[in-house]
Amino acid sequence: MRHLMSPLDFSRDELEQLMDLADDIKNHPDAYSEKCHGKKLATCFYEPSTRTRLSFEAAMLNLGGSVLGFSSADSSSAAKGESVSDTIRVISSYADICAMRHPKEGAPLVASQRSLIPVINAGDGGHQHPTQTLTDLFTIRSLRGEIKDLTIGLCGDLKFGRTVHSLINALVRYPGIKFVLISPEELRVPEYIREDVLDKNGYEYKEVDSLDDVMGELDILYMTRVQRERFFNEEDYIRLKDFFILTPEKMRLAKKDMMVLHPLPRVNEISVDVDDDPRAMYFNQAKYGVYIRMALILTLLELI
Repeated sequence: MRHLMSPLDFSRDELEQLMDLADDIKNHPDAYSEKCHGKKLATCFYEPSTRTRLSFEAAMLNLGGSVLGFSSADSSSAAKGESVSDTIRVISSYADICAMRHPKEGAPLVASQRSLIPVINAGDGGHQHPTQTLTDLFTIRSLRGEIKDLTIGLCGDLKFGRTVHSLINALVRYPGIKFVLISPEELRVPEYIREDVLDKNGYEYKEVDSLDDVMGELDILYMTRVQRERFFNEEDYIRLKDFFILTPEKMRLAKKDMMVLHPLPRVNEISVDVDDDPRAMYFNQAKYGVYIRMALILTLLELI
């Protein structure tokens, strides 16, 4: 039995196989419509979510399975003090696979150590968000043909953004990737990412505090929101939340084939006027997330 806690839980070859399967699902959905008949997915979400939770549920329903679960800690026995370990032991009796989001780093890992069913980390605090990373990789490969020789700008909250941390960890296994880390000084990527991931693997990167200055270099711009829930005080959040906003004027500085991604939700870091630009791919990205989660469910349930 396998779990997914980090993108690194799959080798690069396994990631390619997973994306091949997702691509086949996208092109031949009817062939997979009953693959999970009789199987149940539990979505245990201790934090609010729209895309991640609903895309997991859509993925299981598209495979012919069913879903159960809760969408906030307040609507579960966590409100009464039940531990994650006890919750997953109970859920293991009700479902065949579980997707868990939790505000505490490492909580899904604790659950996986007590679980009798595969557990998928659907986001744990500011740590990891592996299925968003799978979505990002699948989107890049689908739209660019392959993942190699790309300059990728990561913009916004790089300190607390778990999607950014997961994506950097995954991309350093692909050749020719260059990183441009665009953020205010207070929200720069954590030291352990710089030292243990980028420096250790010898990847080229630079840290800048101006989006305009680097737009023309980028093949992919990965925007993130400044997350209120990750800040210790409201004053710092208000001061930094509007630091970088992507506008049509900034888009005019970019390559004609540059691709804009965003894990969503956005607040105001991407102007709605950018949505009509053919390079804005964030809503397509959300759609690709269903296909890759379908592939992941089938893989972890060993139904392929």
